[in-house]
Amino acid sequence: MEHLNSLEHHFLIAMPNLTESWFDKTVIYIVEDNEHGTMGLVINLEHNLTVPELLDHFELTVEAPETYADQPVLMGGPVDLEHGFILHEPQGAWQKSLPLRDNLAMTVSEDFLKAMAEGTAPEKTVVCLGFSGWEKGQLNDEIQANNWLTIPYNEALLFDVPHDQKWQVALNTLGISPESLSMDAGHD
Repeated sequence: MEHLNSLEHHFLIAMPNLTESWFDKTVIYIVEDNEHGTMGLVINLEHNLTVPELLDHFELTVEAPETYADQPVLMGGPVDLEHGFILHEPQGAWQKSLPLRDNLAMTVSEDFLKAMAEGTAPEKTVVCLGFSGWEKGQLNDEIQANNWLTIPYNEALLFDVPHDQKWQVALNTLGISPESLSMDAGHD
């Protein structure tokens, strides 16, 4: 099967035919897409934890509670649900941080959580537990099976759009509504 170009630094938008799956109406930021597979984070599925509750779990005293007061932790995917990932701008110098593109980074270290508690971390953050992963070629097969649409990275979609509106807004960037989508692929 033909390999599509890398989807790194793009969003996946779940098609309506995924309604009875974990990925129902999800938008996923693709962190990595290479010869080993694909890793992404769901950016619109809220966990029952808030950021202050997560910080409390790490016994970190929140010194600036208003900064992240109502910010939910997101469910980044069905894999490794106990592992945390933080997408943020600007990149900064954190212990375990992967610089991405457009001044975006993914950090997985407790020093970032401590900075959040102290109110010194970047304000633009998305905190996820778990991730979404695909083996080499699997995601391309799913895209060709009409399970996903893709769009380029958009900072506003990641950080500014309310989580419950991200799926609709992502579709709107393509000029389509959910009602106009077919569940059948237009190719064999």
